[in-house]
Parts: sequence; C-alpha cells; structure tokens
Amino acid sequence: MAPIESLLWRRLRIHQIYGANTDVGKTIFSTFLCNAASNHRGAERVAYLKPVSTGAEDEADTKSLEGIINQSSFSHIKRFAPSASTDVLYQYDIPCSPHTAALASGRIYPIEYLRTQPIPSDHALLRKIQNVAAEQAKLGHGWLFLETAGGVHSPGPSGTSQAELYAPLRSPVILVGDSRLGGISQTISSYESLKIRGYDVASVLLFQNDQYNNDGYLEEYLYKQGKIPVTTVPEPPARNSNHDEDNQALAAYYRNVDSSDKISKVVENLDQRAEDRVSQLQSMSERAHKTIWYPFTQQKLLSPNSISTIDSAHGDYFQVYKPQNDTESSDRPLLQPAFDGSASWWTQGLGHGSSQLTMAAAYAAGRYGHVMFAEAIHEPALTLAEKILQGTQNPRLTRTFYTDNGSTGCEVAIKMALRASRDRYGWDVNDKIEILGLKGSYHGDTIGAMDASEPCTFNEKVDWYQGKGYWFDYPTVNCTNGKWVVHVPEPLREHLGNGEDFESLSHVFDISSRSQSAVLDKYETYVQLVLEKLGKQGRKFGGLMMEPVILGAGGMIFVDPLFQRALVNAVRKSAHLIGNAQVQPTNDNDWSGLPVIHDEVFTGLYRLGRFTSSSFLGVHPDIAVNAKLLTGGLLPLCVTLASESIFNTFESDDKSDALLHGHSYTAHAIGCQVALESLDELQAMDTQGDWNWARNSNWKETAASHDSATTPEVWSVWSREFVTEVSQKTDQVSGIWALGSVLAISMRDADGAGYKSKAAAKLQATLKQAEPWSMHTRVLGNVFYIMASQKTSQEAVEEMQERLLHGLEQTS
Repeated sequence: MAPIESLLWRRLRIHQIYGANTDVGKTIFSTFLCNAASNHRGAERVAYLKPVSTGAEDEADTKSLEGIINQSSFSHIKRFAPSASTDVLYQYDIPCSPHTAALASGRIYPIEYLRTQPIPSDHALLRKIQNVAAEQAKLGHGWLFLETAGGVHSPGPSGTSQAELYAPLRSPVILVGDSRLGGISQTISSYESLKIRGYDVASVLLFQNDQYNNDGYLEEYLYKQGKIPVTTVPEPPARNSNHDEDNQALAAYYRNVDSSDKISKVVENLDQRAEDRVSQLQSMSERAHKTIWYPFTQQKLLSPNSISTIDSAHGDYFQVYKPQNDTESSDRPLLQPAFDGSASWWTQGLGHGSSQLTMAAAYAAGRYGHVMFAEAIHEPALTLAEKILQGTQNPRLTRTFYTDNGSTGCEVAIKMALRASRDRYGWDVNDKIEILGLKGSYHGDTIGAMDASEPCTFNEKVDWYQGKGYWFDYPTVNCTNGKWVVHVPEPLREHLGNGEDFESLSHVFDISSRSQSAVLDKYETYVQLVLEKLGKQGRKFGGLMMEPVILGAGGMIFVDPLFQRALVNAVRKSAHLIGNAQVQPTNDNDWSGLPVIHDEVFTGLYRLGRFTSSSFLGVHPDIAVNAKLLTGGLLPLCVTLASESIFNTFESDDKSDALLHGHSYTAHAIGCQVALESLDELQAMDTQGDWNWARNSNWKETAASHDSATTPEVWSVWSREFVTEVSQKTDQVSGIWALGSVLAISMRDADGAGYKSKAAAKLQATLKQAEPWSMHTRVLGNVFYIMASQKTSQEAVEEMQERLLHGLEQTS
C-alpha cells in the first residue's frame, strides 16, 4: 500500500474547496473559480473534481469518471463553466452525509465496488484523487479544484471527518464562508479546525449579506489571524421553477460577477501564493546550509543537495521536496513521501499530524498557556505523574520529577543516586563519586549525563568531559545465520564462557529458565570480582546506570538481558564491596548496594513492545527516566521516577539540601496534557490488541518449540522470516536484531565497526534515493537502524522489508 503524496506540481495549481457549512455556495464559487482560472495567464486546462457526491443522478455535480450517470444530465459546473473538465469519483443516490449514504445507498459508483468494496477506504479515495491530479499534471499548465461535501467536518464515506481525511494531500484551501445568521461562528470554527490540522487557508469567499455583514467581521478577524483575504460576491438569484429562465438568470449572474474581476483577483492571489510556495521549497536547503548549525553532523561534509527539505509530515511519512532539473519532465510531483525511519529521533509513536495530540496541546494551551510549577500543581501534571507511576507496575517508584528532555532527566537521576549513596555511606563531601555503567552506553549531551558514559566519539573532544565511572564489558545478542547468538567478548570468556546459541528471541528473554543455568552465577561472580577490585582501588560509586536491553546512541547494541539481570543482582548484594556493609535497607522497596537507574528514554513506553523495558529483565529499578515516546513525538518532556527512599534523602530543614534542579518550563501543562493523551492511546492500543498481527503472526512460540506457559511475550513488527533472511547474508551483515518497533542491522566493515564507520551509509543512500517513495533514515556508524511508529501498519512494514532486501542486493 504505497503512501499518499502531497499534491504539488510545478505546472498544476491544486486547491481544495471547503464549506463552513452545507448550502453555503461551494459549487457556485467553484464555478466562478473555474471560469476565472480558465482566463488566467498560461492556463491550458482547468479541471473540477468532486471526490464524493450524494443525491439523485439529476442533481449530481458532475458526470462520473466511469460514465455511470446518464451523460445527458449536465451538472451545474458543466453548464456554467463549460471550459472546465468535470469528474466525480464516488456518487451515492441518497442526499445525506457521505458516510450514511455509503451505508444506505442502493447504488454506489463506480459500480465495480459493489462486488469488491462497497465503502472505499480513506487510502483508496486519496489514491484516486492523487491519480486524477497526476493525469491533469501531464496535460500542461492548469488548475484543479477539489470540492468537498458538506461542511469541514462532514464525514467521508468511511466515516472519517473530511478535515482528517484530506489532510495528507496538503493542498491549499479555499474556504467558502457562511453569510447567514450564525455564519461568523461557523466560518471561524471551520477555519480553526483546518488550521489546527495543518491546512493552509489561502482565501475565504462568501456571499454579500447586508443584513448580517459577516464579511466585515471576518475580514478583520482573519487578517489578524493570518492575513487571509476575504472576498464577497452578490448572492445568486432566487431559484426559478422554470428551468430555462433559471438558467438564463444564473448565466447573467455569472457574467456580472465575472466582469467585476473580483474572482480573477482571487485566482491571481492563489497563483502567486503557489509560486511563492514552490520558490520557498526551492531555496530552503541552500539558505539552511548558510545559516543552520546542524546537530550530530560534520558540516564540512554537508552540501545543500544532501539537506532534506520537508514540506510536511503525516502519519509515518515526510513529504520531501524533490528538485527538478531542466531535463526532467515537469509533470513529476515536487514532493515525494519518505518513511520516517528514525521515528524523528526516536520520538514518534502516534504518527505525524495526529489531531488527537494536537487537540490536547491546543486545549492545554488555551486553558493554561504556561504556568510555573514550583510549589504549585495543575491537573495535567498531577494526573500524568500518577498515571506513569501506575503504568510501570514498579512498587519501588513513588515520586515523579519533571524535566524537559532525556539528557536533563538522566542528569537529575544521577544527582539523586549520588546524593543517596553519599548520605547512606557517610562519604565526605570532597570524595569523588562515580557511576557504574556499560560500555557503549550514552545518556545525553549535557555535561553531567555525558560524564556517566565512557570516552567515545560523542565526548572525546568536549573540553569539560571527565568520564566519572567504570563501564562493564558484556555479552551481546544478534541473529546471525538464522540463530540468536549470545556473543561473549574475547577478554571475558575466561569468566563468562563462550556464549550460547538460541533457536528464538523468546529463548533469549526467558530469564526464568536461563537463571537456572550456571550462566547466571558466572555473570554475577564476574561482576562481584570487578566490584571487589574497584573497591581495593579506593574508588567510590553512587549508582548503577544503564539502558535496559538496548543501548541506543552507542550503536543499537543488544545486551544479553541475563547479564543485565545479573549485574543488578550482584550490585544489590554487594554493599560490603561498595560502602558500609552495616547499613541495611529499611524495607523491601528500599535500595541496596547502589541505587539502580534505568535510562528508558529510548527503550521505554512500548518502543520495545512493553510499557517498560525494565520488565524484560525481571528487576525493578530505584530510579527510571522516560522521555521520547512520552508525548508521542509532539513536544519535549521528561519524567524521572524515584523511590520513596531516594526522595527521603533530600528531606531536611535546610533548603540547600533540596534537589535544586529545574527549568522554566518544568512540567509545562501543554506537554503534560499531550503526554496523557499519548499514554492513553498507547495503553488502549495494547489492551485492544492493535499489535496482535505482530505478536501472533510469527514471533509467538508454540508448545512444540518452547514451554508456552513460561514463554515471555517477545515480538516485533519486523517479521521473523525477514530477520532470518537478512541474517543469512553473512558476506554483508554481521548481525541483525528486531524487537518491538526497532530493527538494527550491523554491516560488515573491514576497517572496523563503530560510530565513525561508513559501512551503513551506502544502504542508507540507496533507500533515500528510491522511487516513488523513499526511506529517511539515520545510521550509527556500521549500524543501519530503522524503526516504525506504534501506528505503522503491517502492510507498510512488509513493503519496507521488501525495500530493505532490495537495497541490500543493490549494495552487495
């Protein structure tokens, strides 16, 4: 199911005509626009399309594409804008809302849908519109007007509001306002409904009505909102029961209005706006190259041609500008869909342009704006704090601390842990306290969070970086040649053995069964040996900090979950090696050994298929950090969750003992409200079984291969067969893994793996250049990764799998 592209061609002007209500004159204004566009300079062709029409055949706006309606029955547009070609895609014979007509109508056009699909899907309808537009673009310079049915929120055939349905097309809108009593409210409400969904309202048209003077108010209001021009024309003559006389009166009406040049000026303005839009897209990459300092980018290697100009985004796809040179056909669309393969730096969960999240943000913005948070509370922040604590199902976590992003959230977590350890073990204020972690981990770009990671490309040239910690090496997991392999690095094999092979991903995560083997003891013994060695060196540590299961920025490294479980177990048993063995936890939910911090900024909130990635390990952290998917990709927000014992460390009569950390936008109401909406939707999807197609299709273990009673639920949207097939391309691929929405492929590199490797860049470039839609991805050195959103369909995933296999063949 190919994605829908926005409608933008160099030689074709496309506009959607929406009405603020039913019976406001959309078809009359469409007639005016068709006539004016026909006379506009350079116009070779004008077309009118009514995607969905309801009512009896002789009242239809046009004849259908398939010619089902009697061709002797001429529409209003055909009679009074004879130079325009006219089409309708779906004609229902009952005069009511399209979704009702689609269900109740005895006939539906085109007729073949009766046998296959009585009600067209949103995608099918948009695809037909796109095909019509593409055909028009081939015919030369011209105009295409798409007239919607009823009002802005009138449902389409499937029941989807038209404001939602047509949003992916992102054509500029001509809004026909309501000149009647109550029309000001209707028009403004319609405008705001469109605006909030990312439409560009280019012009507002309405009839003159001296009794209510709606146009005067609307002109002032819409100018303040966005300098949107408002144009009025006289009302049409009253309908005459005599057909011939009615036609004559209407013909005279159109001639009179056309002679006033009012609509011609509207068309001139629309043409200029379209030209400005294209010019803007053409210049953006060059201007950006001169003015923007890009993150995680070597600017010297960047050129304007390598900068993607994104016009809009909807669902899983960007709409990316594709420049045209002089030798290319000008009927090629200027925008191309590109799958957002990095989920916009791992934030996207509910898709771009989610009106659900937009409405939540608008509601909170209207209700609160921003309010300061110190010693105050508002409903979104309190409800979110309670909700996310409940969702973790972690009896240790009782407190929520808000910050703006994952890096600062991790920095707060470190502050919490270090203070708790210093306080419990009575260390001197001048003692250097470090963090235990994992090699390859990375917790953010602020200096404190950066110091919790080992020296690496991200921090090696940062002047203040000190690297305050010890980072364990560990076994990793990959699917190689069809087997799930736990690989033990050579230096660790003396302690940990040679690793293991497993038949399935579920076997890897079967911590309960694997804990019965000698491997867990080997892992724990090794950790305790290291802790003993560090203790003898006089080093002090204030916390164990790690990303559960997957180390993200460090290279999408899949850590053996049993090792992480053993690491937590060993640290919690080793107070005598860390500080003072005489100090004991006060209860079962108090921390022991060291506070355990789980950085779930990337891995949490269903990214890997579960609410928390900690649950894969079967352990409860004392501190957890969540961001990224928290707001579904719309706004920055982070929560650091802590246990009551950690919280109590900061209680004192001295204010300087408090956790003195915060931001101006701490717990901003808009972000909290959006996060609530996002979590509600993600949890509902989980409960309703929206991902069952992935859970049950090929990842679910059978009793024949595994004990189904103890098998942990482990799945991915990326199919098991696909992962196996890629894993067998051993000349190109050293390993692959898939979990939840994430897929990572480690490419072989003779010069060595790592962030500076370019081994994955060729595959990335091949997928970026694909037609008719591409994949916009990021790479981490030799690791090519791609992730779906939590809304990505099975069909979309299957198409991307085909693209990836083809891309690997092209780059072999």
